[in-house]
Amino acid sequence: MLVENVIVHSHRLLKGGYRLLTLKSKRIAALVQPGQFVHLRVPPSADAVLRRPFSVFRAQAGRLAILYKSVGKGTQAMESLRAGDEVNILGPLGNGFPNVRKNSLPVLVAGGYGMAALYLVAQRARVKGIVFVGGARADDILCADDFRRLGWDVRVATEDGSAGKKGLVTQILDAWLNKDLRGRTPEFFACGPNGLLKAICKRAGLGAWEGWVSMDRHMGCGLGACLACVQKVRRQDAAGEATWDWVRICTEGPVLACRDIIWED
Repeated sequence: MLVENVIVHSHRLLKGGYRLLTLKSKRIAALVQPGQFVHLRVPPSADAVLRRPFSVFRAQAGRLAILYKSVGKGTQAMESLRAGDEVNILGPLGNGFPNVRKNSLPVLVAGGYGMAALYLVAQRARVKGIVFVGGARADDILCADDFRRLGWDVRVATEDGSAGKKGLVTQILDAWLNKDLRGRTPEFFACGPNGLLKAICKRAGLGAWEGWVSMDRHMGCGLGACLACVQKVRRQDAAGEATWDWVRICTEGPVLACRDIIWED
């Protein structure tokens, strides 16, 4: 983990109020693995003490990008950032997604800007797979063309039918699993709201398939000290008996294996 003062390269408003912030990073960008995040100190105008965590969308030597939407004082203050401004970030943080297993078909499932956390998975995978993305409306479907340019098959669902199939993303996923799986072994990589992640893990369990989800929690320090972002998981004790424990999303996560997560209503 490094602390770095980075320079804003560009800051673009996208559809639906989403924004793409690209930063010049000499040190952190080159170290980012798929699914990791950075903790950004928001501009002083936010009057905010805590940093904000953001999944890394793109990363290469010298540059990294994040996608975000204004949902509070911190992200609203970020709207004022312009090319040339300096920002302080911590990163790369957390445990990301593993490499796609040999002989499996990578299946990425995202809700809204959960797509951002999955782009590096697609970019660095040794094989092309399929992407399922869902949102409330067309404006919530982001980055689809970026995945298509990588050669991935992208399927879209929106609740109002304004893009792709009308309905939930799990509906088009289920239709594919029931009809077009054709004996292949899917391996799930997902990011989005908790309900979606739970649904993906349920399907992975029923099929005895591997699944990995990037979990979202409110974070304080981002370094594992404050214990504000815990998740209950399955464990075994020294005698091999089933038990449970807490893990920190900011350090042991944000990516967890579906088989380990204990979902609570």
